[in-house]
Amino acid sequence: MHALRVVVLLMDGSVLFDVGTATTVFGAAAPGVVSPRPQLPYELQLAAAGGRPVTTSMGVKLSPTAGLEVLEGADLVVVGGALPHVVGGQRAALDALAAAHARGARAMSICTGAFALAHAGLLDGRRATTHWSYCARLAEEFPAVDVDPDVLYVDDGDVLTSAGLAAGMDLCLHVVRGDLGADAATAVARWNVVAPHRDGGQAQYIDAPLPPARAGDGLAATRAWAVARLDTPLGVEDLARHAHMSARTFARRFVAETGEAPKRWLTQQRVHHARRLLETTDLPVEEVARRSGFGSAAAMRIHFGRATATRPTAYRRTFRGVA
Repeated sequence: MHALRVVVLLMDGSVLFDVGTATTVFGAAAPGVVSPRPQLPYELQLAAAGGRPVTTSMGVKLSPTAGLEVLEGADLVVVGGALPHVVGGQRAALDALAAAHARGARAMSICTGAFALAHAGLLDGRRATTHWSYCARLAEEFPAVDVDPDVLYVDDGDVLTSAGLAAGMDLCLHVVRGDLGADAATAVARWNVVAPHRDGGQAQYIDAPLPPARAGDGLAATRAWAVARLDTPLGVEDLARHAHMSARTFARRFVAETGEAPKRWLTQQRVHHARRLLETTDLPVEEVARRSGFGSAAAMRIHFGRATATRPTAYRRTFRGVA
């Protein structure tokens, strides 16, 4: 097959890690170096407006190998993460990205590179993702985008987006798998000492602790009381009783203060507690389920899977390295 032309679009505010990820997967080995590194049929170039160096988010300057004109012949344009507040003003790069996509190139972002795709108009009406801490901002600034905060990446055919940082490697491997097959993707993963495919999504990495009490937050004490008793079979009626309210009044007040129904909130806190126990203890999964108030490992697996898109045992392997 002919070499696939990949262009990494450099912008002021680009994240070095993401540029390095794309270069590691799609770039060639250093000239004259003999190594078992897989040689894949990709031709990689780094492009920037005017062919000028860009200043990354860390203040380090990167020199491109070409100007924006190389996007005209690209098969795949990769945009790494970039500072969201600075990408919108870089119209030359964004227009070149939009034009390349209109000519048939795939457009792919890593982490906050999704903001560049959104500014270029490539995400309107599409499902997309970005780093979990920026998902709300992406959805607010670009309401036409269907933002999914739970996944590691989204493949929407000719437009692909990934969650934060390491999820960029997951998406790069996914692209290699689609272009060249599973064996090629596995070889690249082995070289980079990463898993060829990770279970679950970025939901398992989102930290969602109990929010701090606010002035006038009348149910904060009840929420704290519930969190201290997650190992008991609490229900909405128990929380309402503690707050000295009827269940209906309590539920209405609870939603007004937290934006969540009491039952859903309670389940979220149980999952959060289970995550902490899996991360910090060697307790059997059945005991983790009991201490988190799920009653059984089977019940915990259901709720844990819905919240994190992975299994408790897989989550523990990820965060504790337990075989």
